[in-house]
Amino acid sequence: MKSHTQVVVIGGGVVGCSVLYHLTKLGWKDAVLLERSELTSGSTWHAAGGMHTINGDPNVAKLQQYTIDLYQEIQEISGQDIGKHVTGGIMLAATKERFEWLKSIHARGRYLGLETEIISPKEAQKIMPLINPEHFVGALHDSIEGHLDPYGTTWAYAKAAKKQGGEIYQNVRVTDLQIHPQGGWRVILENGDSGEPERPVRVEEIHAEHVVNAGGLWAREVGRMVGLELPVLAMEHMYFLTEDMPEVMAFNQENELELPAVIDFDGEIYLRQEQQGMLMGTYEKACKPWSPKVTPWDFGQDLLPPDLERIAPSLEVGFEHFPVFENAGIKKVINGPFTFAPDGNPLIGPVRGLPGFWCACAVMAGFSQGGGVGLALANWMIEGDPGFDVWGMDVSRFGDWATLSYTNTKVQENYSRRFSIRFPNEE
Repeated sequence: MKSHTQVVVIGGGVVGCSVLYHLTKLGWKDAVLLERSELTSGSTWHAAGGMHTINGDPNVAKLQQYTIDLYQEIQEISGQDIGKHVTGGIMLAATKERFEWLKSIHARGRYLGLETEIISPKEAQKIMPLINPEHFVGALHDSIEGHLDPYGTTWAYAKAAKKQGGEIYQNVRVTDLQIHPQGGWRVILENGDSGEPERPVRVEEIHAEHVVNAGGLWAREVGRMVGLELPVLAMEHMYFLTEDMPEVMAFNQENELELPAVIDFDGEIYLRQEQQGMLMGTYEKACKPWSPKVTPWDFGQDLLPPDLERIAPSLEVGFEHFPVFENAGIKKVINGPFTFAPDGNPLIGPVRGLPGFWCACAVMAGFSQGGGVGLALANWMIEGDPGFDVWGMDVSRFGDWATLSYTNTKVQENYSRRFSIRFPNEE
């Protein structure tokens, strides 16, 4: 491993690998990514892998649009299959207020060049026959939504970055960050897995001009190495996979298509096809934070105990809106943590008072936003301008007033209201 480098990216999830890819693509070839375990460990590996262009914030929507357009490029450069499924997506409105909100999203999407369509409940049912149209007043259809393989996508970023000159080291944990007397950062690390006698841990040091905190679940811990308390909190998030469903198989055979993805805002659930069954996830009101003070370093490709009772109210509505689920067998329940900022937007950009220290954290929708976040941060680092309006994502929007107590309270509130309509001046 080299002793000097232009930039060290800490964290090998989809966001960290995207940052490395964009830095090397834009000319910073002397770049190193350090991952404490294996790529995708933490939150990336258990993600549902949905990709969406639509967002209530037009600036975030631009990043998401770029991310989806990018996937073909990284697959071709890397030679890594990303498991991309373009199924289209439907956003459902069960109330007039929600339908008006969808119309406003549709109008903003037209401004951004998105080809969305307002449709009736009956039209939505024709596209997605699992829907009970009696519960809805309208819907928004987007033809380019879908899902992909989290593992394959992350490795596509990584392999493409390596082809462009970047270096990636796994099983390397950063233990400390210190300001270097000659400028830049001393990155202190442990290289190797202490669980394997043939690979003893070695303490090493890299002198880096820049450091990017893309630590994901460990973003707080990396921030604390430089005296920074980042406003992020991990939340438990559940989804389940069904056994094969006759209705899904019949649709696939008849139409030679996969079922589209669905967001049922008022039911607080999302759906997509998974093989010959379905995936259903929820942003439940009775949400639960995970490890609110410290993230264990030995947590990696782990899951949390399932708790379907906690999300039962959302599932009851889901089974009413999508009746075929009542007879579906549950094959597997996934409960894994991922991080939020208090307002739900990413934390990206330079940290004031810490020259050369950058953040790419709290990207809770990594497969919709990760590519755009990587591009914006790389532009910011190299050109001094992110190239997008990222005011609502700038890490500097939070100050010392965003205490641990504030963060934990607001993140839980934001998670529980993720599918709620946000009104002007609402706090």
